[in-house]
Formats: sequence, C-alpha cells, structure tokens
Amino acid sequence: MNIKTVLILGGYGNFGKRISEYLSKLPAIKVLISGRSLAKAQSLASLLQKQSTTEITAIQLDIFSTSFREQLEKLSPDIVIHTCGPFQNQDYSIPKACIEIGAHYIDLSDDRKFTCNISSLDDAAKKNKLFIISGASSVPGLSSTVVEFYQSEFSSIDSIDIAIAPGNKAERGEATIRGILSYTGHPFKFFSDGNWKNTYGWMKPIFYDFKGRLGKRWLADIDVPDLTLFPERYQVRKRVSFKAGLELSVLHLAMFVMAGLARIRLVKNWSVLTKAIVKLSNLFLPFGTDTGGMQVLIKGKDLEGGDHSITWDLFADNGIGPYIPTISTNLLAKKIIEGKVTEFGAKPCLGMYTLSDFDEYIKNMDICTRVTIESADLAAKKSTKQGKNIG
Repeated sequence: MNIKTVLILGGYGNFGKRISEYLSKLPAIKVLISGRSLAKAQSLASLLQKQSTTEITAIQLDIFSTSFREQLEKLSPDIVIHTCGPFQNQDYSIPKACIEIGAHYIDLSDDRKFTCNISSLDDAAKKNKLFIISGASSVPGLSSTVVEFYQSEFSSIDSIDIAIAPGNKAERGEATIRGILSYTGHPFKFFSDGNWKNTYGWMKPIFYDFKGRLGKRWLADIDVPDLTLFPERYQVRKRVSFKAGLELSVLHLAMFVMAGLARIRLVKNWSVLTKAIVKLSNLFLPFGTDTGGMQVLIKGKDLEGGDHSITWDLFADNGIGPYIPTISTNLLAKKIIEGKVTEFGAKPCLGMYTLSDFDEYIKNMDICTRVTIESADLAAKKSTKQGKNIG
C-alpha cells in the first residue's frame, strides 16, 4: 500500500488540529489541512511545518459545498479524515465521495445512527478495496479496544458500563457541544435488565465516585454507538450503559434542567442556541480542573463461573483530555499508511487496534491508566498499566 496524501477535513478544529499535529510527524506522506477558513488552515500549517519535514499544505474546503465532490477528486487524497462534527443529521455524502474517488475514510463520529449504519456502504467499500471506518474516537474506538482486551477473562459478560468525565478547564469544541445539545432531553434506547428500554439524554443524574484523581463527578445518560453495538458483539446479558458529565455541579445540573425542559417539549432542540451556550459556559473556565478521565467497567462470570469484575480507568492531566478522542483515528491512520489493516469494508471502529498500541501511544503523555480486578477468589488487585502515580 502506497499512501502519499492524507486530507483532514476540519484540520484546524478542536480535534482536527491534534490529528494534524500527529500526522505532521509521520514520514513520507503529505498532509492537507482543510476547512472553510483558509487563513486558519494556513496558520496551523505554518506552525506545524516549522517542526516537521513532512509536506503540510493548507486547503480551503467546505464539506457542505455543492462542489465538494469535484474538489475532493482534484485533491486526490489517499486517506480522508473527517472531523467536521457534529455528525448528528449528517448523511453519507462524504464517505460515498471517498469511495467514488478511491480514498480510504476515517471519522470521529460519536453519533449512534451515523456510526452504526456505516456498514450500509460495506459492499461498495469492499468492491473498491477501501477502508471506510466510523467512530474512531473515544467511543466506540477506545471503549471497544478495552473490552476486547479483557473479554477473554470472562465466560459471560453481564454488564458493560462506560463513563467519561472531562475536566472543566479542558478545551472544548463548538461542534462537540452542538452534538450534545441536539439530543439533550430526547429519548433513546439502551439495553437494561436484558431488555431495550427508553432513557433521555442528560437525565438520570448520579454523583459517581471514580476513586482516583477525578474523585466524585456528576454523570448522566448519553446516547453513543456503543449502546447499539456492544450488547450483540459481546453477548451482554443484562446491561450496556454510557454516562458522561460536567465537572462543575452548576453546569451539570443546568444541563439536567435543560434536558427536563426538552423532555416536556418546552424547548424543541437546544442545539440552535449552541453559540450562546458556549459563551456562557466559557465564563466558568477559571473554575474546576484540567483533569479528566474515562472508565470502562465490565462485570460477569470468570472462566470458573465465579463473579468477576474488571474496571479500567484512564486519567488525563494538564488539559490533555481533548487528545484522547483523536488517538483511535491516529492509530488507525498509521496502520493504514503502513499497510497493517488488511480487511477492506465499511464498519464501525470496533477492536481495530490493541490496548498495547494504545499504551505505547500514551507512554510520554500526561495520561495514566489503572486496572482494578475483583473476583470471587481475589479480593482486590490493582495495577498501573501506564503513566505516573495514579493516586
């Protein structure tokens, strides 16, 4: 496989700029940083070029333009990385265009419908010998990698509970917030007590103890691809849940109130007020911390039939949290460039790299992980997988 050019859509955005930074350090490729603002693309390209021998070019490109398909074909990229969220309500025009021009495709979608239904393009992707991958982000990319690593320790899995808790001072993108607001207070299905039930975005608040650097944080129900993908893939018997929260109680509980207003239909969709809500939330940036984290908790039966529980925790310090959603994409892009991904097709990013790959990636970052194992014949076992003192 001879990969020459990688195009990053939204390459100077909150996640795009971090992907651009990573790819600019890889040899023997050309990086195209694109977006609607040529000035912003040029500014980042110039900054990265000073520290890189890789050719970096700024491109003005609007994914919603009627000429997008034509411009894409002229650029002739080998890989297209789509970071232009929110993915809620987007169609498949971009991955379809990639298939038509012969480019591999990766996105950071956390939208349940978009990511889960990407397999509708599977036949076309296989016919053209392309990788079309959706959800190469914290979920389901990283979350599935953790479950894949530990599932061999279980004879059966009863529940998988995932939580993400960013630090208040961590940089946040407008598109991410717009996506969150789009389903705040809206119903969605999740697997609970062995059946599919309704819950609502940003409702059912709980004050959860992460027992580490994060301490106690508010969490609430969030709609992500894992809720659809995990029950069948891992033959979960009882529950798959995903929760996220805001570090500051005042902001998290404000989201709960907003969700309640949307649920009773006093507000149809909060996303139309995204810009105002972002400005308001920025007033609180001096408060809280820049420490965030993620947890994957798996419960079930061990190989001998006894109760078994594994908790994988990740802690990110010094505002490094926004890098985490980009790691799955960067690892997958590097594998494609190196010819190490061999199964063509269109699919969600499930188990497409190993936990060892992830540990190697973060070894020089302000990120550490902790594993807690509890079973019938093992009272408690804790071990550090990567990083500094985990607290």
